[in-house]
Amino acid sequence: MTIAEQHKSNGIGKDLAIYVCLLILAGMQFVIAYQKIDASQMFTRMLAVACVEAGLAALFFMHLWTEKRGFLLFVAIFTISVLLMMQYGWTDSFRMVSGAPFSK
Repeated sequence: MTIAEQHKSNGIGKDLAIYVCLLILAGMQFVIAYQKIDASQMFTRMLAVACVEAGLAALFFMHLWTEKRGFLLFVAIFTISVLLMMQYGWTDSFRMVSGAPFSK
């Protein structure tokens, strides 16, 4: 029995449960947004909820949960490294406002 056949035989119960969890997490984001807390606390809480939400979506709706652990680890490390490399360019973005440093 292949993985696709196993997924079809399980029905949609697990998918609906994950979907409900994602809806609850989205509701938590609204609750956090309307709390009277500091901006740094709000950012930290929203980022944590968003990471959990993205992890659930990737694991279950992209079927990464059924993959081998080595591949899952590779995807996680690759994604984190790409996100970190994207942050490398932000330091150069101030040149558009103030010009090239030390050009005078």
